[in-house]
Amino acid sequence: MSPLHRKPFVVAGLCAGLVVGAARPSAASVPDGYGFGSRAAGMAGAVSADAVDFSASFYNPAGLVDAPGVSVGGGYMYNWQNLRVSGLDNEVGPVHGLVGGVVAPGVLFGVPFAFGIAVHLPDDGLSYINARRQGVPRWELYDSRAQLLYLSANLAVQPLEWLSIGGGIAYLSATRGTFGIRGEANVLDPFSSALEHEVDADLTSVRFPQVGVRFQIEDWAAIGLTYRGESKLDLTLSAHLEGIVNFAGIDVPLLYELEAHTVAAFTPHQVALGLSFQKVEGLRLNLDLTWLHWSAYSSPTAEIGALLDVKPPPGTPLKLPRAPAPSKLVAPEFVDRVEPRFGAEYRIALGDERRSVDERAPRPVVELPVRVGYAYQPSPVPDQSGETNLIDADRHTVTLGTGVSWNAPCDEIAGGLELDVHGAFSVLPERVVLKDNPADIVGDYRASGDIFSFGTTFGLGF
Repeated sequence: MSPLHRKPFVVAGLCAGLVVGAARPSAASVPDGYGFGSRAAGMAGAVSADAVDFSASFYNPAGLVDAPGVSVGGGYMYNWQNLRVSGLDNEVGPVHGLVGGVVAPGVLFGVPFAFGIAVHLPDDGLSYINARRQGVPRWELYDSRAQLLYLSANLAVQPLEWLSIGGGIAYLSATRGTFGIRGEANVLDPFSSALEHEVDADLTSVRFPQVGVRFQIEDWAAIGLTYRGESKLDLTLSAHLEGIVNFAGIDVPLLYELEAHTVAAFTPHQVALGLSFQKVEGLRLNLDLTWLHWSAYSSPTAEIGALLDVKPPPGTPLKLPRAPAPSKLVAPEFVDRVEPRFGAEYRIALGDERRSVDERAPRPVVELPVRVGYAYQPSPVPDQSGETNLIDADRHTVTLGTGVSWNAPCDEIAGGLELDVHGAFSVLPERVVLKDNPADIVGDYRASGDIFSFGTTFGLGF
């Protein structure tokens, strides 16, 4: 679109600056950091061997084939982030959005199979990024990570009664755009300026694979193994200003071009091994160990190129500013990490058992699940003693969850209704950063924080 506006030329310069300021890196996706679905989040994400609803599309697609029937689910999650540097709140924004998915199992040539789709949709915009200089302190793994669209589609099969295999493709999306201004600006009479601006933006996405297997050991345990590939979402934003500036009757042609390139999102290669002990009726005891290839992390600093071309009339005493020199990027040197997660669920049975859509497993009329979990996420960020200030700290998370399941309430809903809620509290213990250079412009500082999380998910089985 190209509407005509009458604005002073200085506004054009500010708008071009905003284009550069709209590119902030986002580390990993929301499900990685905050969970996907209330049942999984209430067990601290320790469900690689024990997810059969739509959340299996993220945790282990092989679990989709064990879904008792066609089901849909949806919900909402909200996370307050209170992250501090030297006792001052950094005002890192909250993480919130919608989650949902569909599972459709069936049988083909005698082989059970299932198809699943899952999505996380931020509820205040499809993407938001913001670039900062290399030395500016920022919470690297939490700042703005929510503002990305996550989508995955998966297929699972069960060739043997004790073996399930699944896989698919996941997507991350952000916004890519350009901003341009052209026309004539009058410095002494801004309201007589005639400028046109043009904005062009669209979604750009990156795809990465995920595969999983699940082994059922009779009726007392299950083992899950999941691999998710690396994703790196490159983003380029550009600005173009072209026109004439009128200085007291003197026309000065001006051309200004600006381009910023950054990594908008990064998710490392990761392998998760999950164990689920299921010998006691209604009880699940789960353990997950996840290896993350953080050492492949790319520098989050935006690479900026600028061109300023001004042609003043001969004899005009006009000094032009130099184009900004490109930054010398410092390698982040992140370290690979292993994250342990523990989760437990006990389902309190109320009422007589009845058969639902899954004829293999009669279930009580009503079940009340109680869930707890714990996760430890050691920081992959090394000591920031040099020029960079990528802030992070170890994270300890305790989770609680509950809900209610109403099994086979009517013929039309033969599977059941399920409502789950969860809450979580994360503590990031204080981390002291000491600089090698006593004259460092940022200086020594202390980083700490806490995160409060809440979410709910509603499921409907047919």
